[in-house]
Amino acid sequence: MFNIDLSSRVPIYEQLYKKTLELAIKGVLKENTQLPSVRGLAKDLGVNPNTVSKAYQLLERDGIIYSVSGIGSFIAKINTNALMEYAFEDFDKAVEEALKASVSKEELIERIKNFKVGNGL
Repeated sequence: MFNIDLSSRVPIYEQLYKKTLELAIKGVLKENTQLPSVRGLAKDLGVNPNTVSKAYQLLERDGIIYSVSGIGSFIAKINTNALMEYAFEDFDKAVEEALKASVSKEELIERIKNFKVGNGL
């Protein structure tokens, strides 16, 4: 479930953050689902526990998870602002790349207008 790419230039804690958020948004990890312990997940992934701890701290800071002392970390109720922020982060990067590739704003707008969920264009 928590696959990471050790050869990626994206830091492992960031990969864990994004994967957890993605799984929560998609409903794979439902509200109040307990996450693996920091040590357990670190062992499973073959990474330092501090890396997993950093991801969990950022997830908690952003309201994606919550912790119960002595029990563990759980998926929080995902609010619409978190969903929008997650979507717009990737969208903004894609728009920036398209503009660098000389795609016009008009072409981007037309593409968005014609976009159909589930099957691209």
